[in-house]
Amino acid sequence: MAGHLPSPCQDLLDLQHGVIARWQLAQAGLNARRIDPQLHNGRWQTLYWGVYGTFTGQPSRMAVLWAAALRGGPGAALGYHTAAEVDGLADQPSAAIHVIVSSSRRVISAPPMRLEVPRLIIHYRARAHDAIHPSRVPPRTRIEETTLDLTQLARSMDEAFAWLARACSRRLTTSLLLRTAMTARPKMRWRTELTSALTDVGNGVHSVLEWRYLRDVELRHGLPRADRQALSRVDNRTRYLDNRYRKFGVLVELDGRAAHPAESHWRDVRRDNVSAAAGMVTLRYGWADVTEDPCRVASEIADALRRGGWTGRPRPCGPACTAAFS
Repeated sequence: MAGHLPSPCQDLLDLQHGVIARWQLAQAGLNARRIDPQLHNGRWQTLYWGVYGTFTGQPSRMAVLWAAALRGGPGAALGYHTAAEVDGLADQPSAAIHVIVSSSRRVISAPPMRLEVPRLIIHYRARAHDAIHPSRVPPRTRIEETTLDLTQLARSMDEAFAWLARACSRRLTTSLLLRTAMTARPKMRWRTELTSALTDVGNGVHSVLEWRYLRDVELRHGLPRADRQALSRVDNRTRYLDNRYRKFGVLVELDGRAAHPAESHWRDVRRDNVSAAAGMVTLRYGWADVTEDPCRVASEIADALRRGGWTGRPRPCGPACTAAFS
């Protein structure tokens, strides 16, 4: 039947990875009665209720995502983890597919399909039109909306911050655009904390570990502010230093990896050697150091800064602070 499809229908199928919804047939110039024989003969298949794949065999991931968006009806779009998947914000496909639908509409429940496809989670939103990107396909929420939506599903502020940092460090958006999108939301959990976090992201904090270091080690102990993501070149390669106290000759590198392969280890050694030759002392800390013993880390860094000429006086972070400042 593919060779006999009207041109508008074929163009639509090319765009939608071979998927079409029943509500699209009229605008595509196709009579609904023509598709029933295709479904009966197995040339087409039902992916979701009222949404068809014009092919046989297992659908591709992109075909399934298109089918899910079309199941939501006109104006629906992918959202949350699924939109993050398509835009490169999430690293793994979402198990369920999230679809954003205007709160003025309702997606009726449907019987299960023979073909096993991911379940749909429908989110109704009052300002769905504003949240959806006007031109990207498959239709999905703007990256700023997706990022903020995910912060609201986060189980902790650390997890919420991770979404902000990932969106900006991957250059999918900017802290300014995220802050602008926040102002359009009348209600947000952690609004004050997220606003402050966006300032840190804009200043070069690219991970939860770096953020915890800034908050729990540097700020709470009154240490001087480091330069974040300072540009450096080693072996004709550009690299970015996590925290550089240039005036005092101290670098603080943070490593959140659970494992440290030999190749990475020796690369770090070479970097440290180059820094040492330039008169810089490198201190390295992992997740456990920063999150479980920030006072000790602050004490060690303060000692290194003082040896480099810092004349300030660090402060305990509270009555129970275990930092041993001399």
